[in-house]
Amino acid sequence: MAPSLRFDAQQQTLVLSGDLDRETLLPLWQQRETLLAGKTAVDVAQLQRVDSSGLALLVHLRAQQQRQGVELQIIGATDRLKTLITLYNLQEIMPVDTAV
Repeated sequence: MAPSLRFDAQQQTLVLSGDLDRETLLPLWQQRETLLAGKTAVDVAQLQRVDSSGLALLVHLRAQQQRQGVELQIIGATDRLKTLITLYNLQEIMPVDTAV
């Protein structure tokens, strides 16, 4: 079975689940502006896998919202995602919150 990424807009939060990697991120990339309209958080707690391409997309989503004057929070980051952020030295531009 091919890896998949699911996303669901819930009030002010975009909830991601499944795998966020180079194989699955295209639909999210194509719909990012619509999906992020009015959103202040992305919940990544249900992501099972994130690769460097997925992390780059999360960084882009934060930057896109910042240009709109919105501080997009990344919530529910797993230890694996936190490690990836640390390995790329992105803690300052990619702060994560463990609360869901």
